[in-house]
Amino acid sequence: MTVTEAAANIRGTVVAGAASAAAIEVRGGYASDLLSDTMGNAREGDLWVTMQKHLNIVAVAHLKGLAGIVVVNGRRPEDAAVAKAEEEHITIISTELPAFDVIGILYSQGIRGRRSA
Repeated sequence: MTVTEAAANIRGTVVAGAASAAAIEVRGGYASDLLSDTMGNAREGDLWVTMQKHLNIVAVAHLKGLAGIVVVNGRRPEDAAVAKAEEEHITIISTELPAFDVIGILYSQGIRGRRSA
């Protein structure tokens, strides 16, 4: 599944990185609202589900090589985060759905969590 397909499945809007989202394959998923937890445990190619919306989410996604970021509960990423995500070619999706529903939908579509080695 691509990031664009994932966005459609969770009724999300791509707010940054739309140009590259269709070409990025989601290899797994990770959910956390702690940046340090995500840095320590998410894996390259994961789609990260979080309620965080500030600039630092882009740095974490770039550092880990994540497929993209899903911001839940109708939250919109801050303007600085959107600008940096565009610069770094990081896709950010915003959805009205809560994290629990997003994760359930992605799981039902074959996206699984992957434990770090």
